[in-house]
Amino acid sequence: MAAGIAARTAHFALHRMPQPDAAIGVVLPKRWAKRAVTRNTIKRQVYSVSEAAPLPAAAYIVRLRAAFDRAQFTSATSPVLRRAVRAELEQLFAQAAA
Repeated sequence: MAAGIAARTAHFALHRMPQPDAAIGVVLPKRWAKRAVTRNTIKRQVYSVSEAAPLPAAAYIVRLRAAFDRAQFTSATSPVLRRAVRAELEQLFAQAAA
């Protein structure tokens, strides 16, 4: 993460370090996603979106940097939360690819 932030959205930051082979990691602190089911849902979304994203070969870390509002997303793994996470991750990877 010392390489700096390559892209950022309201809830996520994408760190990139140049390497010859591609790798992706996810950092989801309990501070921002208290429920394990929410953290697992976000991880699945990150890996799914990253496979489809046209990113240059590098090591990437997606870091959750803010909590999703529990008043808006009452269920730990609702379809509404999944759509919001996916849309934001697509935006994050599009910024990084540009």
